[in-house]
Amino acid sequence: MISSRLPRPNAPLPGFARFRGARRGVSGKLIVGLLAVLSLAAVVHILVVLTIPQNATHSAYSNAARFGPDRAFNLLPDVVPGAEPLPGLDPAMKHALCRYQLDDGPVLFNASIPVPFWSMGLFNTRGDTVYSLNNRTAGSETLSMLVLTTEQLSILRENPPENLDELIVIETEDTEGFALLRAYVPHPSEAKKVGKALQAASCGLLK
Repeated sequence: MISSRLPRPNAPLPGFARFRGARRGVSGKLIVGLLAVLSLAAVVHILVVLTIPQNATHSAYSNAARFGPDRAFNLLPDVVPGAEPLPGLDPAMKHALCRYQLDDGPVLFNASIPVPFWSMGLFNTRGDTVYSLNNRTAGSETLSMLVLTTEQLSILRENPPENLDELIVIETEDTEGFALLRAYVPHPSEAKKVGKALQAASCGLLK
């Protein structure tokens, strides 16, 4: 009778069982907490990745003011690794940037760049490409382009300039944006000449 009250050899002690149960509860809470932290980190990471392009383009538009006045092509510094004036620029090219606001009137772009390749892109403040072309699509080393809103075009048609048919006319509902003019430098000795051609490009009011 006495031996029947002794605990079985393989049976866990009552205190140990309670300790093991408490440890399982703590482990479960730690796992749930860890999963919650990982889920939150994943959400934050996704949001950051999605907003990087938008933040970068807003920075490009706002930072454009530091290169010079609006409605003028301002030559950007040469692209040096780790010290790019703006993100995504090609080190084989020279760049000039013109920031504009259509509230002041249509913008007329004129450029003559005697190089094997040049291109120009129009961007709104969201960083979306409004229009882009290069010397091959333009069919010439010269550029003559007018950017304006649909309302401004309707007014212009009532009293059009003589050379309206010769202009590339781009309609947009975005009243603010910037143009990035890029020209390939075939040889370092021609870099200065290419830079002068970009600086000579105009980005002003239609007269």
